[in-house]
Amino acid sequence: MSADRLSLDTIAQRVGDELGVSQWVTLDQPCIAEFAHCTGDDQWIHVDTDRAARESPFGSTIAHGYLTLALIGPAALEVWIRPAQIPTALNYGLDRVRFIARCRAGRAFEAASS
Repeated sequence: MSADRLSLDTIAQRVGDELGVSQWVTLDQPCIAEFAHCTGDDQWIHVDTDRAARESPFGSTIAHGYLTLALIGPAALEVWIRPAQIPTALNYGLDRVRFIARCRAGRAFEAASS
């Protein structure tokens, strides 16, 4: 079933299926710093590039887990909501979220909607 045939009526048939893949997003340091500023989460692991290079086990700053989570919205618009011509979509929430991998600053992050 292609994305252009998705609708609110047919989505239940696609539970567990990949709906598509979004464009790649590079979470560079300016993006991470802006997120830190907006949320007030300016922990050094996110914003202090020199200290992160010296002290972080990752060797660089990393994106906030919530920043990577926030990419679901634009990915869903691109992959499902707009192609299905859904006029309005609301985020109902999430039951379980875990941040099991880091995203280093400057690395591309693909937010696939499935």
